[in-house]
Amino acid sequence: MKKIMIINGPNLNLLGKREPEVYGSQTFEDYLAVLQTRYPEVALHYFQSNSEGELIDKIHEIGFTYDGIILNAGGYTHTSVALADAVKAVPTSVVEVHISNTFAREAFRHHSYLSPVVKGCIVGFGMKSYELALQSFIS
Repeated sequence: MKKIMIINGPNLNLLGKREPEVYGSQTFEDYLAVLQTRYPEVALHYFQSNSEGELIDKIHEIGFTYDGIILNAGGYTHTSVALADAVKAVPTSVVEVHISNTFAREAFRHHSYLSPVVKGCIVGFGMKSYELALQSFIS
């Protein structure tokens, strides 16, 4: 059974409450339950932190043993060289996801430090972005 970790960064703990017109009204925990039911052949795990260091520590912890990481680094996508270095340092493939289309938003969101070091990027499909990333690991 493949082990996949979904890692969400800052403010994504507020999904379902935060800017529902951008991010939707579903909590991530509710969406995760849907994914776990839909993909029982995958051991799907979840971690969220608002702390850059905790995100880096989690990547280091699982980046040598898991089959894939789905990473929504939130605002750290556009600012964190350290997070990009953590992704680069581990052999596990990472797919970068974003719920909103970052290229249709503020100009500072158009740049990602992660994109050059990940397997692929999925942006703008709402929560479905996570499922598309998951499918990239199991197909």
